[in-house]
Amino acid sequence: MPNIAYYHPAIVHFAIVLGIMGVLFRWASLTGRAPFAGPTAATLLILAAVAALLAVHSGTQAHGPVERIPGVRQAVTEHEEAGEWARNVFLVIALVEIVGLAARRRSINVARVALWGSAVIGIAGVAAIIRAGDLGGDLVYNYAGGIGIRSGDTTDVTHLYLAGLYQAAVQARTQKDSARAAALFSDMARQFPNDTNVRLLVAESELRDKHNPRGALTALAGLSAAPGNRFLASRVAFLKSDAYVAVGKPDSARATLEQLAAAYPELQDRIKGRIAQIK
Repeated sequence: MPNIAYYHPAIVHFAIVLGIMGVLFRWASLTGRAPFAGPTAATLLILAAVAALLAVHSGTQAHGPVERIPGVRQAVTEHEEAGEWARNVFLVIALVEIVGLAARRRSINVARVALWGSAVIGIAGVAAIIRAGDLGGDLVYNYAGGIGIRSGDTTDVTHLYLAGLYQAAVQARTQKDSARAAALFSDMARQFPNDTNVRLLVAESELRDKHNPRGALTALAGLSAAPGNRFLASRVAFLKSDAYVAVGKPDSARATLEQLAAAYPELQDRIKGRIAQIK
């Protein structure tokens, strides 16, 4: 089978949706009030088993680079085991569904037992697939498993590195560790000197972490937003006004905000609120 590791996240989501919907339709079919539910359930559950097979296969192909991340091996192993268990349960369900379909013309009783068996086993299947998905979520969001490395593109790895620096810096600021926050933002500036957003964060760090408003103004002097870039223009203006207030130049702060209001009238209400706070 070809390498389908890249498609693991998409395949997993198909397996989850097909499995859960298949079990729901199977239980609905047992009420006898929805004739379409039976064939729909059989189709969905058999497809769910196929998707589960592909999910485990693609996950096995994808786990190598992820497993080599320090501290991730145990999380990868737990996710793999849960995924294999979910696959096995849905293979059993698919087999029972096929038996039920084959028995429809020969023995109604056998078919009914098969359908009830599928519904009951399906509860375990849903629990297994949710468990595997939850562990997969932990692997991705708690350990950055696959983030930045799935495509093999160096640009994605760079995005991962930048995101890690940013989150660490924000966490340090939240924990009142200004020195560490400033150091991390400075590291971002060294690594990404031409990134406008990073330069803005560094200017903000001068003000928030280093308590150096003049340094913030110096950093902001080299920043300008392209026409129409309201987001960047407002961030620069608001930060610049805060720095002007901190150095004792409230008139300059007001002038900066008034210039922003003239360029972006839709921000009038927000700007008026900021101006009202300037003493």
